[in-house]
Amino acid sequence: MTQLRNYEAQATDFGNPNWVALQTIVRTEIRRFTRIWVQTLIPPAITMTLYFIIFGSLIGQRIGSMNGFDYMAYIVPGLIMMSVITNAYANVSSSFFGAKFGKFIEEMLVSPISNQTILVGYIVGGVARALAVAVIVTGLSLFFTDLRVHNVFAVISIAVLTAVLFSILGLINGIYAKRFDDVSIVPTFVLTPLTYLGGVFFSIELLPSFWASIAQLNPILYVVNAFRFGILGVSDISLVWAYGILISLTLVSYMMALRLLQNGAGVRS
Repeated sequence: MTQLRNYEAQATDFGNPNWVALQTIVRTEIRRFTRIWVQTLIPPAITMTLYFIIFGSLIGQRIGSMNGFDYMAYIVPGLIMMSVITNAYANVSSSFFGAKFGKFIEEMLVSPISNQTILVGYIVGGVARALAVAVIVTGLSLFFTDLRVHNVFAVISIAVLTAVLFSILGLINGIYAKRFDDVSIVPTFVLTPLTYLGGVFFSIELLPSFWASIAQLNPILYVVNAFRFGILGVSDISLVWAYGILISLTLVSYMMALRLLQNGAGVRS
């Protein structure tokens, strides 16, 4: 009888299985990328430093200013968002596929915890790594330029929403991936081109009208410009449109990922 009362208490308080499972997944994900920090945190820092040196210091001297700002200062927000996108996506896609490869994702799916708990746990892990890298890259950028935050809310909200969106997309990639090579296909052939064409290194005002219209179909353009507004106060895109598109894509991706988990896609043969 005492054991039954204890079980009922655990089921009704904050120590229920879903909460415990969420804590476990998040803790595991954070430990995973911090344990191998030489592979997860150092490479993006080195890559972004090279971008600062080559594009900012060397090429930027010839370009001069853009939209009234020093070229180095102009590209920093885009490079920070590039690191957020790539690391959020890579963290979740590789981790979830690793769980599939190790056959322990099946144990979570058949356990009494909800699919939303699994999904949120992986998202939080991806967001944690993305924001950690963003902080490192931001700190490095201060050695090359002077940053003054124009809108703190825009900076934080856009960074978090972007990390959430690309964490979900990374999980979807991990669900469909059948080999380790499949995990790197989307970042290489989709994310990288979209990022380079997403206004990281230039303003779309420099493009001819036709190509500027095409560029507006790129969702990363809205992410980069919204974050640039938060840092510098300038943007090629309406901030309302940027938030609307980002939130809409996040909700659609979340529902899609949740449905895939419920159907056991990529796990059940």
